Amino acid sequence: MYLRFLQLALLHFALSSVALSQTKTGEWRHYGGDSASTKYSPLAQIDASNFAELETLWEWSSVDGWVSRSESGGEWWGKAKDVFAAIKDDEPELWRGGLAPRTRSLKVTPLKVGDQLFVVTPIYQAAAIDARTGATQWVYNPKSYEAGTPTMSLLWNHRGPAYWEPADDSTALEKLEPRIIWGTGDGWLIAVNAETGRPIQSFGSNGRIDLMEGLLRAERGDRDYLNALRYSLSSPPLVVGNVVVTGSSIADRRITKEAIPGDVRGWDARTGELLWTFHTIPHAGEFGHDTWLEGSAEYTGNVNVWTMMSADVERGIVYLPIGTPTNDFYGGHRPGDNLFAESLVAVEAANGKRLWHFQTVHHGVWDYDLPAAPNLIDLEIDGTIVPAVAQITKQGFTFVFNRVTGEPLWPIEERAVPSSTMPGELLSETQPHPTKPPPFEAQGVTESDLIDFTPEIKAEALEIAKGFQLGPLFTPPSLKANGTKATLQRPGLGGGANWHGAAVDPETGLLYVPSRNSITAVTFYTPDPEEGGSLRYTHRSAGGSAGPRNLPLFKPPYSRMTAIDLTTGEHAWMQPLGTGDHIRNHPDLAHLDLPPLGGDRYTGPLLTKTLLIQGQAQIEAGDGPPGWLVARNKTNGIEVGRFPLPGIPIGSPMTYTNGDRQVIAITVSGNPPRLIAVGLPSEP
Repeated sequence: MYLRFLQLALLHFALSSVALSQTKTGEWRHYGGDSASTKYSPLAQIDASNFAELETLWEWSSVDGWVSRSESGGEWWGKAKDVFAAIKDDEPELWRGGLAPRTRSLKVTPLKVGDQLFVVTPIYQAAAIDARTGATQWVYNPKSYEAGTPTMSLLWNHRGPAYWEPADDSTALEKLEPRIIWGTGDGWLIAVNAETGRPIQSFGSNGRIDLMEGLLRAERGDRDYLNALRYSLSSPPLVVGNVVVTGSSIADRRITKEAIPGDVRGWDARTGELLWTFHTIPHAGEFGHDTWLEGSAEYTGNVNVWTMMSADVERGIVYLPIGTPTNDFYGGHRPGDNLFAESLVAVEAANGKRLWHFQTVHHGVWDYDLPAAPNLIDLEIDGTIVPAVAQITKQGFTFVFNRVTGEPLWPIEERAVPSSTMPGELLSETQPHPTKPPPFEAQGVTESDLIDFTPEIKAEALEIAKGFQLGPLFTPPSLKANGTKATLQRPGLGGGANWHGAAVDPETGLLYVPSRNSITAVTFYTPDPEEGGSLRYTHRSAGGSAGPRNLPLFKPPYSRMTAIDLTTGEHAWMQPLGTGDHIRNHPDLAHLDLPPLGGDRYTGPLLTKTLLIQGQAQIEAGDGPPGWLVARNKTNGIEVGRFPLPGIPIGSPMTYTNGDRQVIAITVSGNPPRLIAVGLPSEP
């Protein structure tokens, strides 16, 4: 008992002695720049006056190489085929659909420590890159692909690693090497030496931990009915002092009501020892267990943190954005409000103890899991400094709390919502609606929301809409049978906001949120019990609905950036992301003088002292470059510059210093995908 107390005391000391932000040194040590997920750097060498002068400093090609389908013969080809040569040709079922890993989704945002950048590739290889030249320094291949396709993924992806180094204090009993730590598609947590890429032998078993060990209903090598692994880790762990916090990616396209639970766990960064487990589906006797009725907590799964997390390092608090239970769109097998699904939960980093929580959706059936890391910021409100946390959601809300107490900064009202017509479904009669800030994205569907560029197009849109059930936000899914209609859900299951997340400016209190005006139409079927199905209903499709003449069904903007003043709870400005030329140039619309409509692909935002920066790409690039690095004025959202990219931007950009030069790095598509570093020309 005394030894355990000493371990927790040392962990608490380490947690309280590490600074919250490390971007001010010109580094980028966390996915979001710092543990607060601000995505902010005070660097200011690149600004509106010189953004047009940027040049490419170097390009790094993914060590995965490239895998694609040949135009002729349907064979897999490319440099990456050598990586998979050890996989037997007579085992095509190893990969989902018999397709070899597809490696083009290089979603990573690099970390920068010292003179090194650290990335993880779509097939879960980690690499160190010289931040000055782009040269590969080392690669570690855990051969995760040998186990098969990762959870939920046809297009393999990983968002990046975490970095840990020993605290430089007198309590350190031994000097340990700095480490790169990440999860894999087959459910391992890996730790390697940041300087050499070699496994840390003292971490777990030869540098790896089996994340499935001890999880209910988790068996190594288990695949779901779509032939993908059921448990993976594709987002970065969160390092807080000497604790590594892991979430998970769990298959949620299920035909069974039974699934793996999304336990969040804390591990000792030095040894790999399991320190604590937070049960996102509470066990018997734990707080929240009574919100799962009829024994549903005993078999329901998911409720996992699949995205990034944040931490108040000085206070030793970790903030968990938690997802939806099994099944995403039908909850008849899990009656009750289902804590801690779709909740923001604050836990102690040292021991996983819950401090406070807020559930943003009760008994969710819309796949409105919390999709992004919450943003932490200290706000001055009425002369008082308030430690705040802002959580954006797929449904277009921003929930803002005192991050220590969990008290909302503005009232959150429980408002009545429609009831369900699905057999066996019993929804909550109310759902939370923050009174401030206003929603940053369109919510719900009425006839007045339909596209109306011309009277003829409006009439066609109205005719299409007759095939669906329309209604406000939280209108539940419905069966498309016996005269009833599938429900149009807006925002759709992809949001609103998604994993790209928001950025927050610690100097102004402005939160910058990119979002998409998306819709989903879900249909259902009853899975065959002979194929293992135990759900009464699961969804067959979750696509959008096309509008008339291959146009969108709803009015623009189709993607946007919204700036929210967190000191007042009001919107500061909104700008469409892109002109929407693929719509404006439509033969039936080209004669109209339409304003920018949005609709661009986009990455997450990056904030500097003077600029708001992100990657953008038109749906149809035309004769121009495939993508752009776009800079905006932070006070009004007006574009002030753009830099052409050699591919469609994929991951969110980051920035760092190389000597006296500021560098911006972003991943782009290509053959193979690449990491691009840009900066101002050096002095002649």
